[in-house]
Amino acid sequence: MKSKFLTAGLIAAMMVPATMPVAAQAQTREIRKDRADVREEHRELRDAQRHGSRSDVREERGEYRDAKRDLRDSKRDWRQDNRYSNYRAPFKYQQFRVGSTLRSNYYAPSYRPAWDSRWGVPHAGRNLTYVRHYNDLLLVNARNGKVVKVYRNHFSYRR
Repeated sequence: MKSKFLTAGLIAAMMVPATMPVAAQAQTREIRKDRADVREEHRELRDAQRHGSRSDVREERGEYRDAKRDLRDSKRDWRQDNRYSNYRAPFKYQQFRVGSTLRSNYYAPSYRPAWDSRWGVPHAGRNLTYVRHYNDLLLVNARNGKVVKVYRNHFSYRR
């Protein structure tokens, strides 16, 4: 009986995402909630435009505008998060170019920023990963270490 509880506890512990801090989860939850609010307010605005009076439309426009402002503020707070502002790698800065080959320690998981959409870049495709190198963001082929795209000073404005 004791081993069943232990096994269940271990399985539950393994299912909890360990890489995302609690604050980050709260922030993403807030953004998801704000996006849902924007969708709902947009739906209500369309309904008011179809079936409501002028005052209903005016009121719904204001609520839709407020929901979009809340979403924009949440995204700004998310991007201004200070956890990545003092990033320094244990090796010296080197300016990489497209076609350069990185050693595997340069694109180790600890240098891969999660949440592609947070950084304002397209989703990394298959076998590609984003790697932060000081203030530069590199799109790297994870199989061979070739640099596919370089975003110079991508993190410099996030201080």
